[in-house]
Amino acid sequence: MGMWHLCAQVLLGCGVAVLLLSALALVVLPGPYARLHALAPATSLGLPLIALALALETGAGRTAVKLLFIAVLSAAAGPVTSMAIGRSAAQEEGLVEKGPPT
Repeated sequence: MGMWHLCAQVLLGCGVAVLLLSALALVVLPGPYARLHALAPATSLGLPLIALALALETGAGRTAVKLLFIAVLSAAAGPVTSMAIGRSAAQEEGLVEKGPPT
């Protein structure tokens, strides 16, 4: 077992652990806002860790670049999506006024 394979295994284990903890938090936490906070680590940390592990495992090449692009895109888009869902839920409940944020 090489050094790259060991690093990929550690990253994969960490990513899967983050996803499992986020899934457990979805079951345990009450309310949509607490559940939304539980999903943020899954998209911001869990998926990028798994994509990085897969990129290490595949080696240098186009596939690794694509996987790294997916990791960066997920890490950047996850929090933005969570904020948009939270704002939409708050608008539906009347906690903030409807319309685009100012």
